[in-house]
Amino acid sequence: MALIEKDTFKKLANKVKSTTKEVLHRGLDQHINLAVTGLSQSGKTAFITSLVNQLVNEGNGQALSFFKPVHDGRFIAAKRVSQSNFHISRFDYDGAIEQLSLSPPQWPQATRSISELRLAIRYYPKDSILKYTNEMATLYLDITDYPGEWLLDLPMLDQTFEQWSTYMADLLNKPPRAEHAKSFLQKLKDIDPLSPVDESLLAELAQEYTELLHTFRNDLGLSVIQPGRFILPGELAGAPILQFIPYPFLDVLSDESYNKADQQTFIGMLRARYLEYRERIVRKFYQQHFVNFDRQIILADCLTPLNNGAETFNDLEQAIGYILESFAYGKSNFFTRLFSPKIDKVLFAATKADHITAEQHPALLSLLDQLVYKAKKSLSFDALEMKSLAIASVKATEQGKSVYQGKSINVLKGRRLDTHQVITVFPGAVPKRLPDADYFKERSFNYIAFAPLNPVQEHESLANIRMDQVLQFLLGDKMK
Repeated sequence: MALIEKDTFKKLANKVKSTTKEVLHRGLDQHINLAVTGLSQSGKTAFITSLVNQLVNEGNGQALSFFKPVHDGRFIAAKRVSQSNFHISRFDYDGAIEQLSLSPPQWPQATRSISELRLAIRYYPKDSILKYTNEMATLYLDITDYPGEWLLDLPMLDQTFEQWSTYMADLLNKPPRAEHAKSFLQKLKDIDPLSPVDESLLAELAQEYTELLHTFRNDLGLSVIQPGRFILPGELAGAPILQFIPYPFLDVLSDESYNKADQQTFIGMLRARYLEYRERIVRKFYQQHFVNFDRQIILADCLTPLNNGAETFNDLEQAIGYILESFAYGKSNFFTRLFSPKIDKVLFAATKADHITAEQHPALLSLLDQLVYKAKKSLSFDALEMKSLAIASVKATEQGKSVYQGKSINVLKGRRLDTHQVITVFPGAVPKRLPDADYFKERSFNYIAFAPLNPVQEHESLANIRMDQVLQFLLGDKMK
């Protein structure tokens, strides 16, 4: 018994010691909790892999010219260290690098659960107060990785079942979702919402709704997919908490009959499971992982939605604005860092800049600014520092020259993701603004998805576009 008590005391002491260190690092402004915000297919896993890779290899093979600690010769080294949450999986950086080292290389596996990674970045301080206390300083960087699908559930925290159902009804009745959802909506319309609940029917409807969500995401390329856990359930697969659906016909019920409906009724069970999902799954996820962020990067693939039309692009714009409402923004100071962290810097990044030629990057950036215009406008009231960049976390193409009709043009060499064939292609021009609906009726975009072209060598930095500028914006001011 005494041995058990001694062991428990030792664990508690270590926890207190660890917490004390966390508070000290935050108080000295030597700790960053980075929110890597990206929807499915935006390149979040590749981004985290590249960010870690650039730091631990100090840009070996590709200079980090715009990252001032490296440029000034003050960067010493970075290494992975033990994370603070022992119950969460460690981000599989080694596995990602192994995939990129294959011949031919492959993209890292998409995120399917929560993982974390902590970096200790050592440098020589130059202008901060730390230069008077130590010859060297250490900045701790925490990154939490999570499926982009789960991110889209966060807005549900502020929605009742009625509000969520109304929002979903609006989406399901508009193109491009309407044609696919017609049969599902008709089935719901034929059900008496106050009838006794049939659990097997509810399971069938939830499965059909889940299949619709897969269609919206995979076939139509849409971004607003709720509930996100339906298409990536993890250990919750088959659980009743994932067997509910929106009910778009609430107007057939009086307020009194709706409020009196208990869990023995169809509508009452839907409401009960929605609330259980919101509180047990979404709120728990939010409280554990979304309350301590200091910096944020928002990754957006602006090219692929163009292949699917204006509605897909608009859906992505709506999803980004919808998600940002779930984060806390504002100026940071000593007390907020300790007790109520807020995001004081936001970087908007258009990914896959290597899928177009360099002279098209300004147009891609302009397209990104259109995509996030509403979000940036709302955030500006909090006096945040914001920046937009066109980036490629892991460069998958090589740019060259070719002659077409007697003129020299820029082309790309890359390996197609679908066929793995190496091709040389002119990827086409990127519109500075989203074309109108009539444009998409007459013609279409066809941006090709590429696989990694060349394997990365051991201890070599991944080829990229503007990752040094990303590092400077997110970390540079903390390493003065």
